[in-house]
Amino acid sequence: MTDSTQQSDQILGAARQSLLTQQEGGTHRPGDSIGQGSAAAKRKNLINRAKYFAGAIATIFVTMAAAGILLDGIGTVGVMMVALAVVAAAFVFANFPKVKTPKRAELKLGNPQQMVARTELWLEAQRPHLPEAAARIVERLGEQLDALGVQLDAIDDEHPAMNEVRELVGEYIPETIDNYRKIPQHLRQEEHAGGTADARLITSLTKLSSEVDRVTRRLAEGALDDLAVKSRYLDYRYGGDDLLAEMTNDDQGSGVPLPDLSNINDTVKQPR
Repeated sequence: MTDSTQQSDQILGAARQSLLTQQEGGTHRPGDSIGQGSAAAKRKNLINRAKYFAGAIATIFVTMAAAGILLDGIGTVGVMMVALAVVAAAFVFANFPKVKTPKRAELKLGNPQQMVARTELWLEAQRPHLPEAAARIVERLGEQLDALGVQLDAIDDEHPAMNEVRELVGEYIPETIDNYRKIPQHLRQEEHAGGTADARLITSLTKLSSEVDRVTRRLAEGALDDLAVKSRYLDYRYGGDDLLAEMTNDDQGSGVPLPDLSNINDTVKQPR
């Protein structure tokens, strides 16, 4: 029987290295995420890939062990087949399943976290097709959408601001980019009605970015007011630096000299 112990150790080492590669993002790592929502979706996808890969490796080695028992060893050919199976599994799960780019109709659906994550993933898919200045605005939008999502978690789905946000995030932003992408590449920098398509896209995205920031600030006003009121109460309840300094001075004395009572005592002691 051929001794395949060393070869099996090499295969195990290759499997462990492939699993680490999967956990770090595979051989084809995704581009930088524009926000925490899209980054979380990608992490979830990578975790699933790593799980699938680990399951495939376990299946391969269980099969190898069973074949070794039945056939009294798998020989060099069997070891090579196992190695090829490991490589094939690494290749497959380094590329699949991919993170699905949401459709436009899905952007305004779901809870705030889902809406933010979908929109960020959709914007990331559009980023390579936009001018550099517009791509930078899209990256800034990712950070703003993260902040907006935090505020939306604190309000009810029936709040008027929720419909406004769904319209802004799920309609106006993607519609602006879609309209730009419908224009042929060679026409995007030509003057038309007083401006180019590139310039209009950048102007529109800048306005939309400002609007997202405005909505976020408006939703945060209540929390900011509550914090200011609480801070004033704590100053009143426990005192600030000025009150502490005043209390310290009181402990050290007011600085007013006490009256000299020695003469009065001598007068009292003199005989009549």
